Amino acid sequence: MQVHRTDFVVVGSGIAGLTFALRASEQAEVVVVTKKERSESNTNYAQGGIAGVLSPEDTFELHIQDTLNAGAGLCHEEAVRVLVHEGPRQIRRLIELGARFDMERDAQGNPVLALGREGGHSRNRIVHYADQTGWEIERTLLEATRHRPRIILHEHFFALDLIVHEGECVGVWVWNTHADEPEAFLARAVLLATGGCGQVYPHTTNPSIATGDGIAMAWRAGACVANLEFMQFHPTTLYHPDSRSFLISEAVRGEGAILRLPDGTPFMEKYHPMKDLAPRDVVARAIDAEMKRLGIPCVYLDITHRPAEFLRQRFPAIYSKLQSVGIDMAREWIPVVPAAHYMCGGVQTDLLGRTSLPRLYAAGEVACTGVHGANRLASNSLLEALVFADRAAIHALEAAWSPPASELPPLPSALARHSKLREPATQNLRQQLHAVMQQKVGIVRRLAWLEQAASELRHLVEQARLAMSQAPACVTRWEDWNLALVGELMVQCALRRRESRGLHTLVDFPERDDVHYRCDTVLCPDGER
Repeated sequence: MQVHRTDFVVVGSGIAGLTFALRASEQAEVVVVTKKERSESNTNYAQGGIAGVLSPEDTFELHIQDTLNAGAGLCHEEAVRVLVHEGPRQIRRLIELGARFDMERDAQGNPVLALGREGGHSRNRIVHYADQTGWEIERTLLEATRHRPRIILHEHFFALDLIVHEGECVGVWVWNTHADEPEAFLARAVLLATGGCGQVYPHTTNPSIATGDGIAMAWRAGACVANLEFMQFHPTTLYHPDSRSFLISEAVRGEGAILRLPDGTPFMEKYHPMKDLAPRDVVARAIDAEMKRLGIPCVYLDITHRPAEFLRQRFPAIYSKLQSVGIDMAREWIPVVPAAHYMCGGVQTDLLGRTSLPRLYAAGEVACTGVHGANRLASNSLLEALVFADRAAIHALEAAWSPPASELPPLPSALARHSKLREPATQNLRQQLHAVMQQKVGIVRRLAWLEQAASELRHLVEQARLAMSQAPACVTRWEDWNLALVGELMVQCALRRRESRGLHTLVDFPERDDVHYRCDTVLCPDGER
């Protein structure tokens, strides 16, 4: 078996992983492993933009307050202040690296960043590249890494588990899908930047790679996780039989789109004073409530009052996608439904990206920094990934971690006896998981449903583990195991929060309870909190 030794290993090639790699490679060697192509990540699918205080009409305090308001009392204010104050510098760094964000002319005719507004924001502060901002950031960062010889990127290397030696994370076990063999990467420290876990649900805006690998690996290695009950459902994804859950960016509502019932009635004014620009959790619950009340499969987003030329220029990807399924957004309403979009919890970290396991860092959607609280403010996710991945890299360099021990810990038992068997023992495990999560751990929850889900998921986790052990060369089996484990952890967090707050709506406890639950839900493998 091949063993690699380096300074730092990064798992994931999205905005967080590449930001860490760029900073750390200034002084050290960095190996980035990614399970698919280097450009395939949740970052690529971020349409709306990246939030930052870049206008004279905006202030740090306004952005901070908007973030705290969206987070429903659970945001860590210190983390939010770090995010907001350091964010503009990180955005300017992207521009210096070549990011081509949309520009406009100010009153004096000078070129300035075109700043949009999205739900929950009190000012225009969303930097964007049409409706493909994530793609443009990923392009920029990947281009920058090509000029860094100290960054080594391995595509189609699937991270299986973390290597832990004497209570510290010293590397990663991976499956090299080219050679069809396990390999070990030993390092001074490891960054998890694996993105989200949207594939735990049947309807999600996330790509197929979002299988919760980082959360599951961290948990198995002994790291604490937090706030996994807070899965954000994007309120507006395309409802169409010929298309998977394609995200209709919040920026469309920022440009004046109105949510309507099939008869044309606007309904958001019943649910929030900001109407269609209310925070995402409010909008998703409102749509869910109206669909259930009327027994309808979807609601509609109406932006037909905007000229077609404006829509083509502002939302080229959305416009083209809708045209491909026969919808002209300049003339027709867009059918939309909520879908799983973003995990606000994750592997618990501090302000330097450190997890509870020494030498293990986490950044991006896989991490729980405390920024998002019980509900993420739109366009704060890309900003969080930039800010905290950079902070993690700086700390990792300054920590001067010693090289890992020369001896290699034993292989995980499944790999030690691995065969090339590729036929999984359980064909429909993913479907079973989806059914449980959709029916019992959705936008609105009941205690009885969660208790049933906990029992079913315990069984599914064991099924998935056994299926993986019978076919350890099958990456899908590892992903199924990871998803089942993350689903179980989500339910355990949800059962501990006997209130309704932000993205967690529990019918049995419909009110917010600041006396008992204005705190993070923390789970640790050793049982300590």
